[in-house]
Amino acid sequence: MVKYRDRKSRRGVSPRSSRLQAWRAGDSLLFAMRMLENFLFLIIDDDWQGAIVFWNNRMIEVKGLTKYFGALAALQNASFSVGAGEIVGFLGPNGAGKSTAMRILTGFFPASRGEARVAGFEVHEQPLEVKRRIGYLPEHVPLYDEMTVKGFLDYVARVKGLPRASRRREMSRVMEVCGLNDMGGRLLRQLSKGYRQRVGIAQALTGSPPVLILDEPTVGLDPGQIVEIRRMIRELGGTHTVLLSTHILPEVSMVCDRVIIISRGHIVAQDTMERLTAAGGKTLEQAFMEAVASDAKEAIGEDVT
Repeated sequence: MVKYRDRKSRRGVSPRSSRLQAWRAGDSLLFAMRMLENFLFLIIDDDWQGAIVFWNNRMIEVKGLTKYFGALAALQNASFSVGAGEIVGFLGPNGAGKSTAMRILTGFFPASRGEARVAGFEVHEQPLEVKRRIGYLPEHVPLYDEMTVKGFLDYVARVKGLPRASRRREMSRVMEVCGLNDMGGRLLRQLSKGYRQRVGIAQALTGSPPVLILDEPTVGLDPGQIVEIRRMIRELGGTHTVLLSTHILPEVSMVCDRVIIISRGHIVAQDTMERLTAAGGKTLEQAFMEAVASDAKEAIGEDVT
């Protein structure tokens, strides 16, 4: 299984600074050391496929993905990739195909055609291997309100197949990462929206999957809770690959390394934040609206012809 290990105690290097943040800061030596260290640990774990995928820097790879619901094409020939340790924003209007793509990647339903790989495993051919390597936070977090926080996370660990000996240690780890140490005995129905989101992220992190897919993680939160959840997501970069779907453009600017924009099931733009906004000194909102408007014009042209 592909794992990104927390080696803070080994090297004195905080996992908070992502690979790309280290690169931007000019710390190429730190960048190279962390890449090599992750690669060597995968080899030690005898996960050769994971090591090859990590070295090739493609944790999520989508080619020509298409999904029809009857005659409606929700996703059309979509292709994109997400590199190891990246935090990538997945943007699009309502009904653009974001949730469809994420549900295909997480194995909720199959594509009509095309190829999708997670950590080197094909979603349709090796769905169990893919699910072992994904932590998923849906927009509406499915929690069992009658369970305690600890009880729920222990249940998630058992469902994910963690050995009994490591469950308590893993539960303690994700509770600390998500700021839930004081909430272990609290019933889930007693938690605020912000803490429910934290529990949702904790269940996604359980088992240390290399890929996290987060669907609208800050929806419905108050400003203070939003700041905390964004901070948590930023800290996950470098040790996890994160695909983040959101309607909040400033959130993408604050959290993400790169952006993928989808409209009418088409990928209409994908680039780093700097490149996407640099042309003409655009804001992300302007770049987003231009990409969506361009696609809409193409749609009008197709209807006319």
